[in-house]
Amino acid sequence: MRAKSRSEGGERGGGIVSSSHLVSPRSVEASEFEFGMIVAWNAFSRWMMRCMAAAGVPDLTVTDVLVLHHVNHRARHKKLADICFVLNYEDTHVVAYALKKLVAAGLLCTDKQGKDVFYLPTPEGETAVQRYREVREACLIDNLDPKTNPELGELARLLRTMSGLYDQAARAATSL
Repeated sequence: MRAKSRSEGGERGGGIVSSSHLVSPRSVEASEFEFGMIVAWNAFSRWMMRCMAAAGVPDLTVTDVLVLHHVNHRARHKKLADICFVLNYEDTHVVAYALKKLVAAGLLCTDKQGKDVFYLPTPEGETAVQRYREVREACLIDNLDPKTNPELGELARLLRTMSGLYDQAARAATSL
């Protein structure tokens, strides 16, 4: 849905939003950004699951794929709390379920050290992640224009900044 133009009582013309009732005259762009995130997240989620399926590991959810990649990240053992923190998951049960599923699939294993349980990739998990990388290179990276890399870096910084603002707003809303 397009935001109203100035002549229609809106802030500016051309804004594409999903919820016109949320558009603020102080920032049509915020609504445009949110719609862009919704569409991008859904496309990215679909991509991750299909890329993993093409890599030979079908039937994983977005969370499963994210957790598998993070546990493989830098070849360091990971605890549930650390995985949740880095991936910004508030509900540890969702990540715990993904970890249980990935262990059952033979992609991760556990290492208990005292009271702590650490997760690490199995050789099969490492192979799956490597195949995912190969599919990603062939289907996505090969189609990127290298000239857009600086813009992608700027966009990544903006997304991290906005993530902090949304987290702060979520805390504020919780206290209302």
